[in-house]
Amino acid sequence: MKQFTYTITDPIGLHARLAGLLVKAAKELDSAVTVSAPGGRSAGATRLMALMTMCVKSGETVTVTIEGGDEEASQAAMERFFRETL
Repeated sequence: MKQFTYTITDPIGLHARLAGLLVKAAKELDSAVTVSAPGGRSAGATRLMALMTMCVKSGETVTVTIEGGDEEASQAAMERFFRETL
């Protein structure tokens, strides 16, 4: 299991378009990816509606957990996605 944290910088937060891009990126990986936010909110990164109902706001820090498959490559891909997109 690999983890990293990221503070959302998009002014609107994790909105529908960005959540859709995250789902697409996560589906390309061999690993299962989970996004957790403060307050115990979490969702699988391939579940669009679950991600959107988390209501992650700009400035909130999320924890991304990667399990199974090629965790090293999946973590690197997810960190790059978060830096470049969110």
